[in-house]
Amino acid sequence: MSLKWTDTLDIAIALDEEHPDIDPQLVRFTDLMAWVMALEDFDDDEAHCGERILEAIQMAWIEERD
Repeated sequence: MSLKWTDTLDIAIALDEEHPDIDPQLVRFTDLMAWVMALEDFDDDEAHCGERILEAIQMAWIEERD
């Protein structure tokens, strides 16, 4: 399964598994974008990402932690 930018919940779950010691509320979007693109199953173009998508991923990650 390959992840795209719109797979916000799946990306959030993968990030939570990859970075269990990180508080998602404190992550900068530049770091978040790099971490998403570094996920093994991620396969999408950087140009398809924007601030709204990063916000959605961050919010899903925060909710995943709760």
